[in-house]
Amino acid sequence: MSLETQLAAELEAMEESGALKSIPILSSPQGPVIELEGRGEVLCLCSNDYLGLANHPEVVAAAAEGLSRYGAGTASVRFICGKFAAHVELERELAEFCGTPAALTYVSCWNANAALLDALCDVPAAIFSDRLNHASIIDGMRLARPAHKAVYEHSDPDDLRRALREAPPVERRLIVSDGVFSMEGDLAPMRELAQIAAEHDATLIVDDSHGLGVVGETGRGVLERFGLLGREGIILTGTLGKALGGAAGGFVAGGVALCEVLEQRSRAQLFSNGLPPSVACSARRALAELRQRPDLVTRLRANTEAMREAIARSGLEPLPGESAIVPIIVGATRDAIRASRLLLERGVYATGFGYPVVPEGTARVRVQVSAALSIAQIERAAESIGEVGRELGLQARESLGA
Repeated sequence: MSLETQLAAELEAMEESGALKSIPILSSPQGPVIELEGRGEVLCLCSNDYLGLANHPEVVAAAAEGLSRYGAGTASVRFICGKFAAHVELERELAEFCGTPAALTYVSCWNANAALLDALCDVPAAIFSDRLNHASIIDGMRLARPAHKAVYEHSDPDDLRRALREAPPVERRLIVSDGVFSMEGDLAPMRELAQIAAEHDATLIVDDSHGLGVVGETGRGVLERFGLLGREGIILTGTLGKALGGAAGGFVAGGVALCEVLEQRSRAQLFSNGLPPSVACSARRALAELRQRPDLVTRLRANTEAMREAIARSGLEPLPGESAIVPIIVGATRDAIRASRLLLERGVYATGFGYPVVPEGTARVRVQVSAALSIAQIERAAESIGEVGRELGLQARESLGA
């Protein structure tokens, strides 16, 4: 049997099980209302554009200006052709925003996580990872091949302490956690993680891709939320492809020596083109918008609370959390995919997630809130969610996974 025949059979099995995902085609910019080919305008509740900056006129204009000034791309890697002024300026501003001495950009946070873990495991090292960490961290650990690795139970400081006690002696200890867990919407216990790292002479690495621009008084993420901005011994990774403009790109923020070593040695810097300069320019403008308009974060929080309350009134109860991620557990993967399709038929675009993205039996519809949504749009979305919940026979307790 040929490879193509084998793969076609896999797709057929996914279709029969109800797990095959249909991927709509957008014919408009991202925003609270988007246009899908063959369906028209729909409310978008599945975008990471938390602050509504992906199509902000000044952010778009900054990208266009960067494109005109610097061209379409880098055409090579830094050590061969150099880096653009736009990269230097963005990295300086990211470091200031994150409260660190330095920052270094990559084409994605996936690349940033993989590059960071690989570079730090050049000596005998141990990595301690939260069970629900993002796939980029999981794959980064595999590629890094540390001397020892351990997975501790989700947001469980006691289990992390156990894992550290039982680990063999190594030269370097790395505790890695999402700041906001993308499928749950909950925040990692940052103060406890920082304390444990200090007790065990470990470095804490936080991927705050879903927290930056969302969590904290001024949107600087979970480190601001827990009073840890600028704390020594913490490395931050993040993305420019969500709240910070929504285009692409990721970064590492930490010490000067760390970022210089990554620039010199990390494989994603040595063997992959850098962030397009136009994206660096648009991300800088998005950062400026966030600094100049704290009301964006305030509005996002208000919208998130309004969404949670409206969904509860509809008869379902999402998982609790402080982030802009509002997951509604439905159970089976087939039901999550079906719920997503039924919502789309009602003009509401919210994605269903099932196995292997989440564990079997915990499939969910993930609602993501934007500061750009109006209260009327939130009410309309929640009403549709309630209708679909009733059609699928879901109750509030079931939506909590009880």
